[in-house]
Amino acid sequence: MTNAPDRCPLRILLVDDEPDLYLASAEVLRDAGHEVHTAHDGPQALQLMASLTIDVVLTDIRLPKLDGLSLLRLVRERWPTTIVILVTAFGEVHEAIAAVREGAHDYLRKPLASEDIARRIERISEQVSIQRQLRKARLHLARLDASQQIVGRSAIMCQMMDRLNTIAASDASVLLLGETGTGKELVARALHDRSPRHRKPFVAVNCASLPDTLLEAELFGHERGAFTGAVARRSGRFAAAHGGTLLLDEVGDMSIALQVKLLRVLEEHAIEPLGTNTSIPVDVRVIAATHRNLRQMIKDGLFREDLYYRLNVLSLDLPPLRAREGDLPLLAQYFLNKYHRRGSAPARVSSAAWGALSAFDFPGNVRQLGHAIEHATIMAGEGEIELRHLPREITAGPDAVTIPRPVQTLRVAKQEFARQYMRQVLAHSDG
Repeated sequence: MTNAPDRCPLRILLVDDEPDLYLASAEVLRDAGHEVHTAHDGPQALQLMASLTIDVVLTDIRLPKLDGLSLLRLVRERWPTTIVILVTAFGEVHEAIAAVREGAHDYLRKPLASEDIARRIERISEQVSIQRQLRKARLHLARLDASQQIVGRSAIMCQMMDRLNTIAASDASVLLLGETGTGKELVARALHDRSPRHRKPFVAVNCASLPDTLLEAELFGHERGAFTGAVARRSGRFAAAHGGTLLLDEVGDMSIALQVKLLRVLEEHAIEPLGTNTSIPVDVRVIAATHRNLRQMIKDGLFREDLYYRLNVLSLDLPPLRAREGDLPLLAQYFLNKYHRRGSAPARVSSAAWGALSAFDFPGNVRQLGHAIEHATIMAGEGEIELRHLPREITAGPDAVTIPRPVQTLRVAKQEFARQYMRQVLAHSDG
């Protein structure tokens, strides 16, 4: 994961009838890697925008032929994704309020300082980079088959998917290895869906969720009265998966005694329900999954070596999220699409929130990311996801990110406070 949001070069248009005022700022922006164009008035700016895709327009309110507010309205109408910042004189605060109300991204007050402009453009660059990444992710997700739920295009995920497609056609047992939250059940379902058994049942059981007696009955079935609480006969998960696939999730949590019985079933292809001596043939492909180190457990006498080799005919390693370079925007957009409120567009993510997500290691992997996006979407409501909307383990834990910002001058801090206060008042009074 990166330590802060990426920045992308922008195409910037500076509009003023006194272009010399922007000379120093233009040089600072070009040195930062941005492409800078200038226009003397509103019509010239519109003519240039008709031939170039402009990311940011920085325009004075007072312009000949077409004033800045009129230019703002035309830009919003024709190029709604272009960001507009207006430059105002001291006595034009009421016009700045009108500009914010009509969709201006921000405003700056004269006299202009190059560092103020550069700082504002830097933040916009971060936000545009985030939205471009998420837009690419949306396009990629739109091209995926509706049934394809494994999301990822990093090199390590492409390698895993190639191996998955290769081993899916086999009938041999598969061992899925990976940290908690990496999507082992999702991969098991994909193996089943791509296999010749795809028309038959896929059955999953979590071996860590039940004590031995109940787990044995859950797997192999039982007769009525086989144990306390067995009020009716039950066929069990192996019988339910006959002809299809059985996922034994967290198989490393299974006791040694139950491992012996499982090994016998895998060798004899038959189950013996509790309370009976009758063997019932079963035709099941077994996929086992665990986050534990089974080799170390074998050395410690906690897992049978013969069962390990019976389960590990084929294996698949699921990478942790922190190793999936480039997949975070794709997965984040997937969850933004999944958890957005019905009837509204998926939420946008601020640069500060994106910086925190990018820097966090996600020990709970994709599952934890999904929970974080769901949490943030609920907390943000209809607005942009800010840093404060993310779960505390991301923003306040040992892995929390702090995005360094240049220290502001008192004048800039006052301007920033005035802008924020004005936005709050506008929001409170519905404009």
